[in-house]
Amino acid sequence: MNNVTINNKGQAKIFKNPYLEMLSKTKPWVIYALYIPLNVYLVYYAGSKLHLPVGLIVLLFLAGMFSWTLFEYLVHRFLFHFKAKSVTGKRLVYIFHENHHEFPRDQARLFMPLVPSILMSSVMLLIFCGVSYLVSRSLASALVFFSGFISGYLIYVSIHFAIHAYRPPRYLKVLWRNHHLHHYKNPDKAFGVSSLLWDKIFGTLPDHIN
Repeated sequence: MNNVTINNKGQAKIFKNPYLEMLSKTKPWVIYALYIPLNVYLVYYAGSKLHLPVGLIVLLFLAGMFSWTLFEYLVHRFLFHFKAKSVTGKRLVYIFHENHHEFPRDQARLFMPLVPSILMSSVMLLIFCGVSYLVSRSLASALVFFSGFISGYLIYVSIHFAIHAYRPPRYLKVLWRNHHLHHYKNPDKAFGVSSLLWDKIFGTLPDHIN
């Protein structure tokens, strides 16, 4: 992505089909309206109907949130910045992420669009349920862990939106600087958005942050 021309105004046209183009955009409230009630319900269901202890609910929820930060880092670094060679591979990288580097202030694409968001979250829920059932013969742990994981995602995507749309509050200024360095100076570093932890651990913090 080193050769991407950055445009701080305008927006990419990803699809020729107007319906697909429309589905590639979303507004924050749509994602909040889907996932916040879902997260609350899943935690409630695990506690009240599946009788998961409160202490375990808190632990699993926080573990899910923490796991999101690693998932965020790995996907951003190795999938969104995959060095594709084929035409199809390059096209997919552009659809998923490179268009954001080309038009970093396009607010319509700062949240993952609704349809791929539902598909990806469904896959993650199935994986968590499979692991939970193998370990405990119950889905309760998976429901709470998934809720924490998605809450981590909501925090991440909210911070990401704010970074590209607003001035930084003082206590989060380092996150703003880290992500702006990723876009405008070091696209091969600073892959964490909601946390600098994994950039520190894996040595991908920009020199200006170290």
